[in-house]
Amino acid sequence: MESSRKFFPAIAVLLLLIVATQLAPTEARDCETASSKFTGMCVIAANCEHLCKAEGFLGGACRGFRRRCMCSTMC
Repeated sequence: MESSRKFFPAIAVLLLLIVATQLAPTEARDCETASSKFTGMCVIAANCEHLCKAEGFLGGACRGFRRRCMCSTMC
């Protein structure tokens, strides 16, 4: 009887972890890829975002030292 009392808290925590992971919403990650149509140095982020949306992505921004137009989408 006493051995079951020792394992009860461990089993309860394990069950709570299983339930919590099943109920937790999964977060989608953002993936970035270089725009295939943007040429030159990316200076104005609005231009990059507009072009990325025209290419079918969710958005875009100027990134990195070389200032490339990077389009974003959900992975």
